[in-house]
Amino acid sequence: MSDLTLMLIKLAFLAVLWLFVIMAVGVIRTDLFGPATSKAKRSGGSARPEPRRAKPAPRGRRNEPRSLVVTKGPLAGTTLDLSSQPITIGRAKDATLVISDDYASGRHARIFSDNGRWIVEDLGSTNGTYLGQNRLTRPQPITVGQPIRIGKTVLELRK
Repeated sequence: MSDLTLMLIKLAFLAVLWLFVIMAVGVIRTDLFGPATSKAKRSGGSARPEPRRAKPAPRGRRNEPRSLVVTKGPLAGTTLDLSSQPITIGRAKDATLVISDDYASGRHARIFSDNGRWIVEDLGSTNGTYLGQNRLTRPQPITVGQPIRIGKTVLELRK
């Protein structure tokens, strides 16, 4: 082969290698910090999320849960009021409940209301979300007092 052909092959290999490195860094950044908000991209402003306003817990039937409580882990005692908005859990800074756990993904799980029932869903996490002793493979309804485990953090719905 000629020297020119070898030089072109080396440059192509180097370009593919750098493309791989850039893509790997992008995936790691997305996992740690979450995707950039599309609103900030469109307006050209900063990607800082708007502050969340606490909403009062909705008044419902007697047996409906009203809060999500962290029972074990670094955030033990933390309480979130349940509303119609889904609760996202993970290490990402824009998650509703940010847990700094090595076993949690950036976007680990979400809890949402579906016609009066509360559902927990694993969002494709690496280490899984457990409902009781069972690993979630699909969205599952949860009841009051049923433990939800994400890494070392355990959560429960409470009345």
